[in-house]
Amino acid sequence: MILKNLLLRLPKGGAEQQAIAAGEIDAIIDHSSSNVILLPAARRALRQVAKNEASNKAAIANSLLAGLPHADYRRLLPDLELLTLRFGEVLHEPGVPIRYVYFPMGCLISLLATAEGDQALEVGLVGYEGMVGISLVLGVDVSSVRTMVQATGPAMRMDAARFHQAFRQSPPLRCELYRYAYAKLALARRTVVCNHFHAIEARLARWLLMTSDRLLSKEFLLTQAFLAEIFGARRATVNEAASALQQRKLITYKHGKIRILDRKGLEAASCPCYTKIERSGKREGRRETSPQKEKTA
Repeated sequence: MILKNLLLRLPKGGAEQQAIAAGEIDAIIDHSSSNVILLPAARRALRQVAKNEASNKAAIANSLLAGLPHADYRRLLPDLELLTLRFGEVLHEPGVPIRYVYFPMGCLISLLATAEGDQALEVGLVGYEGMVGISLVLGVDVSSVRTMVQATGPAMRMDAARFHQAFRQSPPLRCELYRYAYAKLALARRTVVCNHFHAIEARLARWLLMTSDRLLSKEFLLTQAFLAEIFGARRATVNEAASALQQRKLITYKHGKIRILDRKGLEAASCPCYTKIERSGKREGRRETSPQKEKTA
């Protein structure tokens, strides 16, 4: 309303109105009130700058994106959408076309292989180090797993068609994602072996360490029901395993909140798969970036 009144004061057809119509003026100074009033085009431009800056900072928090050459990374930014993923949200279903890929930053996503009766078993985890929708890298437009958000947090989302285009145009992006795809395949194979041969307590210790690594936090929220589902075990079995780790003062577990108290002790309690998985990821995955500080919950 104030802007409209100011514009009405200007001479009709005068130089000021012509300059405004041509987009040559970003703001009007109202000397009577000492206010500076931005014109709509300038407000939109400032909002876009703020959005780009937020996206820029957010994308760096994902290791795959941070590992790209700056020029390649900047070309991706206009197509990356910053959003918050919520616990329990399903991003992909098996056999369903993939609409978006996701680059987690502060969230955690489970990859679940499904069976009859909607039963599911976790075969992978994705956090700030990776991407969800990796089958697109291999030329397959549908998901082979259910991807479900396990811990709420921010992520960057990209339309599948835009991703295909960027993937074709950026050799560094292809290199990063091929290596990551291999690392995820190795993790899935190791998870199958672990689930078959190792005791639930050691598997739980391994899984808690992996979760902590991907969330960069010693504390996170997890329900017994969810743990039982991803391990393919009864809730009572998962509760016994968690209680055993708690009695050894390796973790605390109360009201769905888990906190790692003794990381070295938890590593000793874990099956050998944790060390093999982490070593494989570092050897076959992307080059290391500068270490990030661990978050506190």
